[in-house]
Amino acid sequence: MNRLATALGRLRLKSPVTVASGTFDTGYFELFDQSALGAYTTKTITLAPKAGNPPPRLYETEAGLLNSIGLQNPGLKAWLNEDLPLLRDLLQIPLIVSFSGSSEDEFLRVLDGLELQEGIAGYEVNVSCPNVAKEGIAFGADPDVVFSLASSLAALTRRELIFKLSPNVTDIAAIAQAAEAGGASSLALINTLYGSAIDWKTGRFRISSFVCGYSGSGIKPVALALCHKVALAVRIPILALGGIHSWQDALEFFWAGASAIALGTAFYSDPLAAVKLRQGLEDFLRENDLSLRDIIGKAR
Repeated sequence: MNRLATALGRLRLKSPVTVASGTFDTGYFELFDQSALGAYTTKTITLAPKAGNPPPRLYETEAGLLNSIGLQNPGLKAWLNEDLPLLRDLLQIPLIVSFSGSSEDEFLRVLDGLELQEGIAGYEVNVSCPNVAKEGIAFGADPDVVFSLASSLAALTRRELIFKLSPNVTDIAAIAQAAEAGGASSLALINTLYGSAIDWKTGRFRISSFVCGYSGSGIKPVALALCHKVALAVRIPILALGGIHSWQDALEFFWAGASAIALGTAFYSDPLAAVKLRQGLEDFLRENDLSLRDIIGKAR
């Protein structure tokens, strides 16, 4: 009996532990067996190459990490030719490809290219980037745009379609409902909060981009609240992320309604975080004669 078995829409997972996009180097698999993870999510790719933001890009805060990477990636064509073959040879767990675009057409063109490839189990659609047609408003901030994008993408694939939602919106539940109505088969939340840091001596910003992404333990209460809010608003599964470091953290998100979780910042302090978290979950469930399905969404 696998007490940890779970699902994200069409995707069946042997472990509920996954990795947040852009935070996990496959070299970590030299330290532990892939079976600790239910799936591997790539760094976000885009249609054209992106150089990313100038350094400094990372800054450790009192309770987390600020980042301003800027979606640095080689672009779809180079990723398909160079990265995908390596991942197909390496991975023994499902591969989820994260991608983004600055217009609906760009999203569709990336998906068209990915759909021709084998070895991909699903997609994470990163809707936190500016929408050119909406004059820079992030895709994920407009329910109508999210619905339109989800509808267009869902019509092109039978693979798992995960929409990754930003917390930096007025009503994340409304965005989640729009993604579900459009055809998303699961949701990932939350992406990073807005954050910033200034050197009190010099007045200089600690990172080149004065507003950047804030992740880590400090955002966990926000992520937990929004996970539960969305779980009450939709029927599709949730992949929760945001400040999760321990198996106890993960359990809170499962009680709140998540079907799986992703680790990100935790890997910067402990490359074995996934192994320890999975083992802790397994021990808790066995000691209490429970399976994961018994507790998902059962917070009282």
